[in-house]
Amino acid sequence: MIIFYNLSGDIMKLIIEKEEYINKTFRLDVKLINKMHIICNKKGISMNKLVDICINYALKNLDEDVNKEK
Repeated sequence: MIIFYNLSGDIMKLIIEKEEYINKTFRLDVKLINKMHIICNKKGISMNKLVDICINYALKNLDEDVNKEK
């Protein structure tokens, strides 16, 4: 938590919540990884961020039948 004061002298709190992460290892096709590196370089994002974006997009766009299986 970071504490700071506004112009009136009142104490203000800024609470920064951290996301929780778990490390996983995946084997992916070399051609796919090469395409992903190109995208990361063009967009200026990390490989982890691209994987996160892609997986979230895929999960949000699954057919309803697939989502109901579990």
